[in-house]
Amino acid sequence: MPSFAPKLAGQTEAVSTRILAGATLTAALLVVAYGGRAVPAGSSSFNSAAKTVVAGNDWTRFNWDARRSGSVPFSTGITAANVSRLKRQQVRLPGTVDSSPIYLHGVAIRGATHDAFFVTTTYGITLAIDAANGSILWKWTPPGYHGWAGSYRITTATPVADPSRQWIYTASPDGRIQKLSVANGHVAWRVSITKLPQREKIGSALNYANGHVIVTTGGYIGDQPPYQGHVVIVNPANGRLLHVWNSLCSDRHGLIAPSSCQSSDSAIWGRAGAVVVPGSGDLLVATGNANWNGSTDWGDSVLLLTSSATRLIGNYTPTNTAQLNASDLDLGSTSPMLLTSGLVVQGGKDGKIRLLSMKRLRGTAPHKGGELQVVPTPSGQDLFTAPAVWRTKTSVWMFAADNGGTAAWVLKSGRLHQVWHNASGGTSPIVAGNLLWVYGPGGGLRVYVPGTGRLVTTLQAGSGHWNSPIVVDGRVALSEGNANDHRTSGVLDIWR
Repeated sequence: MPSFAPKLAGQTEAVSTRILAGATLTAALLVVAYGGRAVPAGSSSFNSAAKTVVAGNDWTRFNWDARRSGSVPFSTGITAANVSRLKRQQVRLPGTVDSSPIYLHGVAIRGATHDAFFVTTTYGITLAIDAANGSILWKWTPPGYHGWAGSYRITTATPVADPSRQWIYTASPDGRIQKLSVANGHVAWRVSITKLPQREKIGSALNYANGHVIVTTGGYIGDQPPYQGHVVIVNPANGRLLHVWNSLCSDRHGLIAPSSCQSSDSAIWGRAGAVVVPGSGDLLVATGNANWNGSTDWGDSVLLLTSSATRLIGNYTPTNTAQLNASDLDLGSTSPMLLTSGLVVQGGKDGKIRLLSMKRLRGTAPHKGGELQVVPTPSGQDLFTAPAVWRTKTSVWMFAADNGGTAAWVLKSGRLHQVWHNASGGTSPIVAGNLLWVYGPGGGLRVYVPGTGRLVTTLQAGSGHWNSPIVVDGRVALSEGNANDHRTSGVLDIWR
């Protein structure tokens, strides 16, 4: 186990904000103080004064909950009647956030109570941002940052908040997970979850369930070997690695040196990472291209693990797994989605969405084929995004977006029936306040009526990549930018 230095790892910088007085607000100067000297921090620009919001809800992880439903049950304060009147503030960041923010309401930061967004940039800087005015409350920079900033080594992992609301867990391109204080950004511990961070990437969102932090790994663009996808269970109290499940050489437990396994790849790289099954706490993951032998190598598979990631208890792979591997058509380009307790949806780079039975999935014997239904992705293109599931009093809906379209299906008699479709591409959709929110990576945040697909409005936003919004407490937050541009600056949009 790598050692860590809780008080010396990384730099946390505090923020003081000076507002220039006058009849009109003409400028805002955000300054970060660290070690007795002032250095520039992020800046923000307003096109209207911030509104007072009554806080009351949190958004603690990617797609809101541990099962990654992408649908929230509470009122957001934003409706079809008022969404077009929201005003955007652009907060300048010291890096691109190619993921989604998280949010905690009414937390103590630097001795005062704030509603705050938390984001991690592609090069591992984590920031706390005041949701009311966009000021940066603190910034944590990982040690070694300047060694990879601007390079191919990135993270696109969304942080996750501890249930205590006093800590968040974040990823960095050195292959580490860190526990940071909500109050001031100080690090409690850091731990490596890979023995080769130059090849194994932490790209998927972190999760928290069963009293543990849950992390998955993949590879970088180009699939340069060696690397293996694995699921890591971390003790949140001290950062100790409790269990590791490897998707290649799965008979070996613990972190392995990638070169010591005869097989490479099998990334677990879907946006949602590990999906938690309600009740049992079991984990669902999907893997990318690699060898599949049904015993120790599990490329292009949907896998069900125990909640502790100690055992494989279910699996599925398509009958054409060898063709998928040879053609670079990862099944695991997106994570599994729980449609109901008995049904799982799995997309892929082959332009297909598969409806699977949890009952058929279970068991350690290798399972090939047996899909209940296969439907095309919204435009027939690769699916890289996380679908959302919306449960009304009478129906279960699924929404998905790819680069060429957005579509909605309703579940009837155990099968998916498409209700509407359009040609507007998007990233991972969410349903919040009975509205469907879909960010177009070419720019613009589209807001729809979920049941009909009627466009309510489009909120102005710049271009991006994996970015997806959150909507909570009368605010919308969405980052802009593409991790593959390797920039060390970025923007967070906040609408109020």
